Amino acid sequence: MADYLLAIDQGTTSSRAILFDRGGHVIQVAQREFPQHFPHDGWIEHDPQDIWDTVLATCRDAIEQSGAAPEALAGIGITNQRETTLLWDRATGQPLYNAIVWQDRRTADFCRQLRDQGHADLVQARTGLLIDPYFSATKLAWLLDNVEGARERAERGELAFGTVDSFLLWRLTGGRVHATDATNASRTMLFNIHTQQWDDELLALFGIPRGVLPEVRDSSDDFGRTDSQWLGVELPIGGVVGDQQAALVGQACFEPGMGKSTYGTGCFMIVNTGDKPAQSRNRLLTTVAYRIDGKTTYALEGSIFVAGAAVQWLRDGLKLFDHAAETEALAKQTRAGHSVYLVPAFTGLGAPHWDPKARGAIFGLTRDTGIAEIVAAGLQAVCYQTRDLQTCMSDDMGAPPGTLRVDGGMVANSWLVQFLADMLGVRVDRPTVLETTALGAAYMAGLHFGWYRDLEEIAELWRCERSFTPSMPEAERERLYQGWLEAVERVKSGV
Repeated sequence: MADYLLAIDQGTTSSRAILFDRGGHVIQVAQREFPQHFPHDGWIEHDPQDIWDTVLATCRDAIEQSGAAPEALAGIGITNQRETTLLWDRATGQPLYNAIVWQDRRTADFCRQLRDQGHADLVQARTGLLIDPYFSATKLAWLLDNVEGARERAERGELAFGTVDSFLLWRLTGGRVHATDATNASRTMLFNIHTQQWDDELLALFGIPRGVLPEVRDSSDDFGRTDSQWLGVELPIGGVVGDQQAALVGQACFEPGMGKSTYGTGCFMIVNTGDKPAQSRNRLLTTVAYRIDGKTTYALEGSIFVAGAAVQWLRDGLKLFDHAAETEALAKQTRAGHSVYLVPAFTGLGAPHWDPKARGAIFGLTRDTGIAEIVAAGLQAVCYQTRDLQTCMSDDMGAPPGTLRVDGGMVANSWLVQFLADMLGVRVDRPTVLETTALGAAYMAGLHFGWYRDLEEIAELWRCERSFTPSMPEAERERLYQGWLEAVERVKSGV
């Protein structure tokens, strides 16, 4: 009897591999960061070889450090940064260009042209998405038009496109599987979330040859087996799910109205809307939450581009501290109600603004402003942005979730989570297992392998480590939030 599931969590700044047991407990974690590449203003790329090397290394590290034999693994689940776009040679597996990261803004002008031409309603109706550089379609079109010979080769069927999950599946299976799951497909701007098929009209609009696309499977499904050269044994891959949807699964938000917010490189709030897609009036996204046994569950999502990345910038760019863990102690040094605001629009603003030209700024500096106030402002920006999303969710659904489940590396900071509860005015629950993104991928794989009977059994495994209840007076909450709204207006580009 296999004892463990291996979850690959391929993120924006690092790759991780985590071993879980049947109870959803973390047995071993391995993590490796990799470089970010910024060839031009607003452009963000990853070297695909870095992605592959760190994934393979962390898988080997986690297995070796746990002392488990590869045969003790039931199989693998994969979760990934979602919209990041790769194009590779089907014969050799070699990428034609760097991976274009989800934060990349190079196609902003193309997106504006598409909106000006009146295509926004069609795209939103079919995909649940807004026309924005965030999604994969315009990134793929850019690759086909700017890499020499790429379009001709794609038309001849020589190239394969994929988000990171597809690239990893291709590599892990020795090129035998070119597939994705419905959650990742739903982030490409090429997938009809109602028919659950690639959409021919959208492919024509963006100029994408159908032959480059992966097969779309359920989130809990057969994704082939790894080549034995990688981990010493062939392992079945039983789950693939985009990172934010994986966190929704890991947080056991299986009932309509349940929501979670994940704080990693970016911040993503998702609320389960059940078996019917809900269209937002507030520029939120309608997306696939997960697809199991051919049945699709939908969600509303608000996407914030910069959360933990702001802390990383404060650490690496401004060198205000050495380790992210120091931010809690620094924030505690600030006086209550300070009015420094950091708007981290380093790659534009996401929901609900969708302004790719906005840029970051710090407001409210005075002579007594120090490192602690700037660091606190970076943390508070995450909470203010979550409040933006909560306001939209409340309007779209009639009421926000009564509680919010949070996860991601940032929520280990209790000062931040308390400020979040204060700013939202609702209870915020932090789970015992913070690795909910990887856990969701493990659960999807475990469901396929028969480890779990159904989602109800998985839901029974969720445990709360600590609840945070609001303690800030409402007048103070609203004063601080109004200051945030004014700061945001000052960085918006007006487009």
